[in-house]
Amino acid sequence: MKIQNSVDGAALDNMDKVHRTNLVNSLSGYKSVNLLGTMDAQRNTNLSLVSSAFHVGANPPLMGMLMRPHSVPRHSLENLLEQGWYTLNAVTKILFKQAHQTSARYPRDVSEFDATGLTAVFSPEVSAPYVEQSPIQIGLKLLETQTLKVNDTVLVIGEVKQIRLGEGILGVDGQLDLNLASAVAVSGLDEYHLPQALERLSYPKP
Repeated sequence: MKIQNSVDGAALDNMDKVHRTNLVNSLSGYKSVNLLGTMDAQRNTNLSLVSSAFHVGANPPLMGMLMRPHSVPRHSLENLLEQGWYTLNAVTKILFKQAHQTSARYPRDVSEFDATGLTAVFSPEVSAPYVEQSPIQIGLKLLETQTLKVNDTVLVIGEVKQIRLGEGILGVDGQLDLNLASAVAVSGLDEYHLPQALERLSYPKP
């Protein structure tokens, strides 16, 4: 492919803030997108959109995510730090507009569940709300947080304590059928995609 544009560090530093934000956020390509469910001590529910969840390990089953610096009120982060529990719920083709709206800055006493028409459901095993409409619901217990020195973003590591799946999502070998779930991906901050499977390949050997 012929290179059409080249941007160096100095150009990035001098770039318009919005333009730079859009560019850098889209560099990593397609990202999974989930709804982060939390609850405070008064059982006030909160829901926020995250596109930074990633696999950490399978045994024990660990997942991580990065959250923006805790320099201003972060209701979801504060709730999970206080209560030690949270959920990740896959965003689908029919949910992405409601999910996107949860990023609006609602007051602490306004639940994003109520504001967006999504439904909070609970399980005795996990002290945080799931999104009823999501076909892939993951309950996690907080294990560790680290504030990264490079930019004050917060790394959150949790252990998977419960997995709730819609009908047909779980394959016979444990692989999830994300196509059947209609799980969407996001690029940048606000462009949503419906991925399509190409082919499942065998384990590579020399």
